[in-house]
Amino acid sequence: MTEIIGIRYKNTGKIYYFAPNGIQAKVGDTVIVDSSYGSEIGRVCIANKMVDDSEIVQPLRPVNRIATKADLEIDAQNRINEKEAIKIANELIKQHGLEMKLVDAEFSFGGNRLSFYFTADGRVDFRELVKSLAGIFKTRIELRQIGVRDEAKMLGAVGICGRTLCCSTFLDTFHPVSIKMAKEQGLSPNPMKISGNCGRLMCCLQYEQVCYDEMLKIMPSVGAAVMTPSGSGTVVYTEVLNGKVKVRFDADGGFDYYDVKDISVLDGSAAHKNAAAESGAEKPAHPDNANNENADAKKAEAPKPAREAQTENGEANSEPAKKKKRRPRNKKRKNKGNAPAEKSE
Repeated sequence: MTEIIGIRYKNTGKIYYFAPNGIQAKVGDTVIVDSSYGSEIGRVCIANKMVDDSEIVQPLRPVNRIATKADLEIDAQNRINEKEAIKIANELIKQHGLEMKLVDAEFSFGGNRLSFYFTADGRVDFRELVKSLAGIFKTRIELRQIGVRDEAKMLGAVGICGRTLCCSTFLDTFHPVSIKMAKEQGLSPNPMKISGNCGRLMCCLQYEQVCYDEMLKIMPSVGAAVMTPSGSGTVVYTEVLNGKVKVRFDADGGFDYYDVKDISVLDGSAAHKNAAAESGAEKPAHPDNANNENADAKKAEAPKPAREAQTENGEANSEPAKKKKRRPRNKKRKNKGNAPAEKSE
């Protein structure tokens, strides 16, 4: 076990572990730490805590001290300098004619490094821009290209739910999100309704996906034949999170809701498509596809036409094919340019 302090450099982002170095910090304290780029200022997100050695990467960098009033003034001045740096960088980008959008700038605590974050459709040759920026700010310049999700995280905004974006408030890292999650959750496939401000699928689609994965293993699919306490019927609707299904009875055509534990799938009825896929079962082929497969099979079984020419008596002619007859002609053409061809008797 090792004692650590969790530090975050910005309001959002990944939490890094540091060695306390004898300092007792509280959540929310501002501290000065020793990073790979030199001294940096950060905020404590995890107070002194013992963690397993497998959760950390040795060696841990130390926490130098609790930030003083002078340290906070330096940090505030850096924030002002960053705004001026963005204005100057935007002007230089226009002068150099670069197709890039500047998103943010960040001064290191010691002022020995200035990082610019930008977005672009492709690769950008910014070598001349770096030289111009280094000549103005007299410090190390770094330009980092980021994606649209990181852009939304840095700028911040309000989502369609009316709340501040998750990525700019509490998300540490981006998790993979797929359109399959939206389908399994019964959401509209309209991209305008399931996309965030960044234009990508909303991060919140994966919040409940674990629950959906567990429930879909025991939920029957729509159209499955089931037996209920009131008789047999067909599933017409499912409420995955509530664990309920809507069944239409075969006898009178009526409807009713049941818990998934109170019904059973009849033999011969397909279970949920995901469960079938996991078990390796193949989906039934469509009639049109089956006809196509039969036609392809017949074509494969049909004998290929023989290349040998047939004589009038039905016997195979041993003469070479037309393709082979052209070979002497090619030789004659080659000889025509070098020496006269010999006449055959």
